[in-house]
Amino acid sequence: MNLLILFRLAMQSILRNRTRAALTMLGIVIGVAAVIVMVAVGYGARSRIREQIGNLGTNMIVITPGASTTGGVSQGAQAFATLTVADAEKIRSQSQTVVAVSPVLALRSQVLAPGGNWRTSINGVDTDYQTIRDWQTDSGSFFGPEDVRAARSVAVLGRTVAQRIFAGSDPVGQEIQIAALRFLVMGVLAPKGQTASGSDSDDVILVPYTTAATRLTGRPRIPQILVSTASQGEIPAAQEEMRVLLRESHRLSGDDDDDFTVRNQTDLATAAESSTRVMTLLMAAIASISLLVGGIGIMNIMLVSVTERTREIGIRLAIGARGADVLIQFLVESIVMGALGGVVGLVLGFTGAKVLAYFTGWETVISPLVMVGAVGFSGAVGVFFGFYPARKAAALNPIEALRYE
Repeated sequence: MNLLILFRLAMQSILRNRTRAALTMLGIVIGVAAVIVMVAVGYGARSRIREQIGNLGTNMIVITPGASTTGGVSQGAQAFATLTVADAEKIRSQSQTVVAVSPVLALRSQVLAPGGNWRTSINGVDTDYQTIRDWQTDSGSFFGPEDVRAARSVAVLGRTVAQRIFAGSDPVGQEIQIAALRFLVMGVLAPKGQTASGSDSDDVILVPYTTAATRLTGRPRIPQILVSTASQGEIPAAQEEMRVLLRESHRLSGDDDDDFTVRNQTDLATAAESSTRVMTLLMAAIASISLLVGGIGIMNIMLVSVTERTREIGIRLAIGARGADVLIQFLVESIVMGALGGVVGLVLGFTGAKVLAYFTGWETVISPLVMVGAVGFSGAVGVFFGFYPARKAAALNPIEALRYE
């Protein structure tokens, strides 16, 4: 039988009982819409995490003090400050894979300015920090190598700090006070937004690490070294090279554990995305229950339809229709109901995702593959749950069907 004729017959049967067909498809509609919205939220979260981790820097490797053991007892990661400026200089001078290196000294302090005061993070860094973090200035400029060598009291403000202590005025060229020292503001950084952990990247002040070490912290050791490679493909080789250089610098023998940790952005992204992926799959699985309920509804209504149309089936069989023709006719009806429900659910899901993003501010990403898959799955539900009623219709005895009242 021609597929176009089958489709026309299926539509006639559905339109003959519009309300019943609409209620039957409602489960499919809700299921598809829910799956699309849930997956859009999950994909949006993953996209946001990638963006936030990308904001951390370009091909960045993070070196931190590692675990240390005292009397057989592990003191945990970063328990001892094992990194020094000499380690950073060794990496800078001997590494063949990195293009930028910056030690990072971190502290928190109250900052005073003519426009107010604010407690924030103070990071002592090198000029390469701007390259590693790919962090440009919105106004003014970053401090230069001569400022680092001379340990000058200069600073670059994050956007949040600038707005808090210089509301309505340009900070560049003005002075701020950190602890008991006065610093000249050289520039204001472009906004970075939130980190993957939810903290504010722009709530920070950058100063030369030499100034931080000699005038603010007084500590020769540093809590972090940032390194950047020319390309992402060089990161694994650079990590191994960092490990070799630091073990040599720390005089660690072959049996000694590393007293430092080397991580990269890929590790952070993989860890963050794995949890988001699990949540997305869980939400999609829960939403898919509606598809199962919708499929059961299709099976139920098709069984009722077979009973109501028993005499019609008998007439078709009596005038020469084969059992396969009847089976295909009812199967096409169930597929059409499933597919129509999928298309309506697709429209509602797309609209719902956009409305949710508008009112909540959440980022949603609607994948075309998911959209096609949702409609295709709804059609497959029609096939699966429509096969038994279609087979039952095809197996009817023509004589008994004609005598059915």
